[in-house]
Amino acid sequence: MTSQITTLANGLRVVTDEMPHLETVSLGAWVGVGARHDPAPVNGIAHFLEHMAFKGTAKRSARDIAEEIETIGGDINAATSLETTAYYARVLKGDEATALDVLSDILHNSLFDETELRRERDVILQEIAGSQDSPDDVVYDLAQEAAFPEQPLGRTILGTPATVEAISPDSLRTYLNQRYVPANMIVSAAGGVEHQRLVELAEQHFGAPGGPGGEARANGEDEEPVAKYVGGAVASSRPFEQCHVVFGFEGPKYGSADYYASQVLSGLLGGGMSSRLFQEAREKRGLCYSVYSTAWGLSDTGVFAVHAATGRELAKDLLDVLSGEIFRLAGEEPRPEEVQRAKAQLKAGLMMGLESSAVRAEQMARQLAGHGRLIEKAELIEKVEKVTPADVQRLLRTMVLRGPTVAIVGAGGKSKELAERSREAFQAAAA
Repeated sequence: MTSQITTLANGLRVVTDEMPHLETVSLGAWVGVGARHDPAPVNGIAHFLEHMAFKGTAKRSARDIAEEIETIGGDINAATSLETTAYYARVLKGDEATALDVLSDILHNSLFDETELRRERDVILQEIAGSQDSPDDVVYDLAQEAAFPEQPLGRTILGTPATVEAISPDSLRTYLNQRYVPANMIVSAAGGVEHQRLVELAEQHFGAPGGPGGEARANGEDEEPVAKYVGGAVASSRPFEQCHVVFGFEGPKYGSADYYASQVLSGLLGGGMSSRLFQEAREKRGLCYSVYSTAWGLSDTGVFAVHAATGRELAKDLLDVLSGEIFRLAGEEPRPEEVQRAKAQLKAGLMMGLESSAVRAEQMARQLAGHGRLIEKAELIEKVEKVTPADVQRLLRTMVLRGPTVAIVGAGGKSKELAERSREAFQAAAA
């Protein structure tokens, strides 16, 4: 694989990875703005803007956008996260010009028609309602809010019905003009793509001096404060078929020296069938069907979480097992062979991901935004290999001492009591 980076005169970065054996190209525009940048009164506006970008431009109707991409056999989509919004497509080699033309059009020329906005608002309100019917979504939203209370990171990506109702065409235009500036955008492509050709296309479609609306945000204006992890116990008494539990901790930020240790820890604790939590909670005790851990980093903080679901009558036993395994690992250095197994899983996942042009395009954009450079696979492997059993234990100890976030839904009226009891037991054991 051959990666190249070019920065246009307006500050927009273009990065490619040529994979000559592929007959397709995955490409897109990654913008360094997400839900944590939403003003509180219009929480959900980053996500709403992503939806509205596909609802018609000065040149294309919503149907034209879909048909133009599908006429060449491609597909187009977008996604909003806490810190980024991505607009991406996958097309056959040679059709990059069409894809970039459509992508630039929806970012530069969206109309934000009032009728379309009302219609799409109803769609998003249904999306919010659907998330409230999903215990997985509810428990993670509760955990996020408790981990970062009264902060942008504690709010949901979708927003609330009230904040979504407050979003107008003018607020969308203002947000777009202030946030979608060239220096805050990356055009990334991987697959059967030639770097210089993509640079020329990016210059043609994204090379204007200003952002999509031509209005750059003043330096320091509306900058989000550094996230402050708090943690706590939170619950919902809403009825669900199962009780869902999340143990959350503040993890390393993306780019931290401990970031890869957190990935190894996640694999060891709840990353697969051989992980400690799977073996103890499911295989030995039959307390749940699914249990796993996850670790992800942001620019200034991170989140490490353990999630499991079980029957209401087994919730207390499951909580005891989860917390017990976390403390056992924090108190005793893991065996070298289980650390090596977790590292092998992580390395395999990284290498398998690099075989996908879509994953590679996203990864390059993420690395360029987070590190200011690309991290080649040899360096990735080296970072994983350097993680020791002592690193894993030290990191978990640090996270446990900061205090957990315990979120529970589906245990009825006992949900809050179970969450508070579990957090108190954690704090007592840590002390």
